[in-house]
Amino acid sequence: MSQEPVIPRVLAVHDVEDAVAYYLKEDAQDAAVAFVDAFEDAYAVVGAHPAVGSSRYAIDLEIPGLRSWALPRFPYVIFYVERDDDIDVWRVLHGGRDIPALLQDPGSARG
Repeated sequence: MSQEPVIPRVLAVHDVEDAVAYYLKEDAQDAAVAFVDAFEDAYAVVGAHPAVGSSRYAIDLEIPGLRSWALPRFPYVIFYVERDDDIDVWRVLHGGRDIPALLQDPGSARG
């Protein structure tokens, strides 16, 4: 099984930066480090097995190919689409947010 490159869009990069900043602001350095570790592990899983993610939001929002993968131990979900040569990460969102509204405009810029 080959590993596909996982390429986050600008919004996804900002989502991760915001999550880390939140943990650091809350004086939870261990949680921030654990979040980054879980996030990197999730990218490895998605890159190796793109079909592992749920297609629930693809169906609900009528966005073909959209998949989601929840981070273990953290309330964040990675939203991505498998392309021919890579994994296009749209967003990394807290599960308590208005996910359908935030996915309506995934941002066209790729990082």
